[in-house]
Amino acid sequence: MVMQPRKQRRWLYKTSKLHEKHKMLHAMLSEKLREKYKKNATRVRKGDKIRIMRGDFAGHEGKVMEVDMKSGRIKVEGATITKANGTEVAVPIHPSNVMILDFGEIDEVRKRILER
Repeated sequence: MVMQPRKQRRWLYKTSKLHEKHKMLHAMLSEKLREKYKKNATRVRKGDKIRIMRGDFAGHEGKVMEVDMKSGRIKVEGATITKANGTEVAVPIHPSNVMILDFGEIDEVRKRILER
């Protein structure tokens, strides 16, 4: 059965549950991390070192400053634009367009997730 686009968008932004939004914040791992943890992707967290793979900032590497659960976007250090009034603003980036190069801090919860 094919779902209408408006219902897909409604689910994505309005009616999806918290555990489903966590899945939408997954990003692929680098080759080194894939070999170490035997996983292809994991959730992006604040403090992770990432490389942007697509878009205007492709190739840029930096740390994750903020993860926005509501909009499903992340903000990266150095990926900014200058507004007309001169202020610097971080550009929101979708997690599917980034690669995790290194984990910022591995606490007990993340350790259990990676060892699953």
